[in-house]
Amino acid sequence: MNTVLHEEAQGNLDALAKNPYPGRGLVLGLTADVSKLVLIYWIMGRSENSRNRVFSSDGGRLFTEAADPSKVKDPSLIIYDAMLEADGVYAVSNGHQTEAALAACLHSGSLERGLSIFQYEPDAPNFTPRITGVLSVRDDRPLAEIAILRKAHGSPECEREFFRYEKIPAGYGYCVTTYAGDGEPLPPFVGEPLLVPLPGVDGDSLVETYWQALDEKNRVSLAVKLVSLDSPERAVKIANKYRKV
Repeated sequence: MNTVLHEEAQGNLDALAKNPYPGRGLVLGLTADVSKLVLIYWIMGRSENSRNRVFSSDGGRLFTEAADPSKVKDPSLIIYDAMLEADGVYAVSNGHQTEAALAACLHSGSLERGLSIFQYEPDAPNFTPRITGVLSVRDDRPLAEIAILRKAHGSPECEREFFRYEKIPAGYGYCVTTYAGDGEPLPPFVGEPLLVPLPGVDGDSLVETYWQALDEKNRVSLAVKLVSLDSPERAVKIANKYRKV
């Protein structure tokens, strides 16, 4: 075990567990036995509208639904496809950009081009960043791409940051969240994606690790997708705080 790598990753997971409101978050990584790609996505909420959600899955698609449709106030930023896949490309995002990211990486190979028509969310005063991740296999090696679109400080301009990881350490992943923590307005996540540990090789253990790391009051839903690198096998595990009615 690389002690330095492990301590860095565990420190980042510990910091996540101490953060009352990282908001939405995603992780792209590789299991410790190098047999599966890992995609993790979660949502949190402070308002009734944000908390009124569950994750559901249909084949390779993960999507948000209203837990109680009668209580939905504004579905525009809370109901969307969070994970999509096609032809060995796996996309995850915190909004309606998931399909565009997948299509771009399938047809042009450019996540930047796929997200060019998007910017941060129009939910003033928070202006939530759009976070997007794509996992694929290029030249027999896993490739992780992560994008963050955030509002520039003191300006309406959109800052666009893209990160590419051609070598993913076994048993680790790269994580971004929408917020740095709680506040009014909510402070955006700033900096490079954080290295985090991916303990175990099954979805249940990963769901348990990251569900417990999220603030109990504010967590809403979390999903882990595992994609086998040597077979067609895929699995999605979901934790929902609320039940659909």
